[in-house]
Amino acid sequence: MLLCGLLSACGRDESLSSPTPASAPQAAPKPAAAQPAYVGATYAPVPGRPQPSAAQLTEIGRRIFFDGSLSASGKASCASCHDPQHAWGPPNALSVQLGGADGRQEGPRAAPSLRYLETLTAFSEHHHDNDGDDSIDAGPTGGHMWDGRAGSAHEQAGMPLLSPAEMGNSSMAEVAAKLERAAYADDLRKAFGNDVFGSPEAAFKAAGLALEVFQQSPKDFYPFTSKYDAVLRGQAKLSVAEARGLRLFNDENKGNCASCHISERTQDGAFPLFTDFGLIALGVPRNRKLKANADPAFHDLGLCGPYRTDMKDHPEYCGLFRTPTLRNVAVRQSFFHNGVFHSLEEAIRFYAQRDTAPQRWYARSANGIVQQYDDLPPQYHANINSDAPFGQKRGGKPALTEAEIRDVAAFLRTLTDADQKNATAAPTAPATPVAKQRG
Repeated sequence: MLLCGLLSACGRDESLSSPTPASAPQAAPKPAAAQPAYVGATYAPVPGRPQPSAAQLTEIGRRIFFDGSLSASGKASCASCHDPQHAWGPPNALSVQLGGADGRQEGPRAAPSLRYLETLTAFSEHHHDNDGDDSIDAGPTGGHMWDGRAGSAHEQAGMPLLSPAEMGNSSMAEVAAKLERAAYADDLRKAFGNDVFGSPEAAFKAAGLALEVFQQSPKDFYPFTSKYDAVLRGQAKLSVAEARGLRLFNDENKGNCASCHISERTQDGAFPLFTDFGLIALGVPRNRKLKANADPAFHDLGLCGPYRTDMKDHPEYCGLFRTPTLRNVAVRQSFFHNGVFHSLEEAIRFYAQRDTAPQRWYARSANGIVQQYDDLPPQYHANINSDAPFGQKRGGKPALTEAEIRDVAAFLRTLTDADQKNATAAPTAPATPVAKQRG
């Protein structure tokens, strides 16, 4: 096509000029001017326009984050599901949050905390940790959302705005019109230029960037003010129970939690985020209280669908969800991607007893047989992780005793940031069979 284009251009030139002898040298056509690489790039400065400061964008992003008028209901803001008083996670014990035009639609998954995501990179199928050994492929890692489908914080920020079950806007144009009417519209013009509302895409992009910069605010989103941070600084000591819990957390034959929820400083001295951002299949029980799960044919398969579609032809990824940080986990009131558990101890107990006592966690068929891994079709069961504390035989000794579960929970409570001390936390739950609780 390029050759044809050049030839046709030469033909047009010849028709507009006097004939040229065949022996005369032909002038080479001028190449088309290349567009600068920064054009359209999210972070690139725009020629002729002042670059907005981080302080400007942080303040605009904060106002957008708390603005309920940007939702279809006029009441739900980003903060409705990501409450600063609950570590920027959900302020209640609902498995999934409610939204949509009427404020009654169930969201697709449990709302995660937005804290400690500052080093979260875009999704990659082949990740190599910064641990001094680049030969180890950690597999699918990174990306925002439970399935990693958003490549950046600004991309993720736009998704709830357009989700029918969340903020419920029908289009970028609808969001842009609301932004143009907002009290901070002039601030957006000052930061992004007077033409920021010239197209819906430009306004939507500006809002996403402001939200992203706001979510990089250290004081708000990665303060590192927990008791464990003070321990790492040599300013505090763990209690006897907390220290036992940390040992169990790190022990490869017991909790083995640190294999995914890294608890030590990185090689460059950074404090641990208590996640490796990897994607893993845990075989979490089906949450039968969710409306979507009333359809027995529906399954949330995480990385391979239904909300992410580019990996739908990778059956080896079905059932994988991104590992969340355990920082501030003690102020959560629902756990895992489907919010099936509502107690920190119960979530830990699931890890310890998933394979030794599956009857506690999974529903039974009509003939009374326990349907282990009941939220994942059988053809994908090979994807489920069986590393410790999983992998024991049914009826065997669980990896953690009840006393050890309490110790691990005690340690995890040391990961709560100082500004979260008064947050409502999930109550300590007795060791009751979850399968019976769900009916």
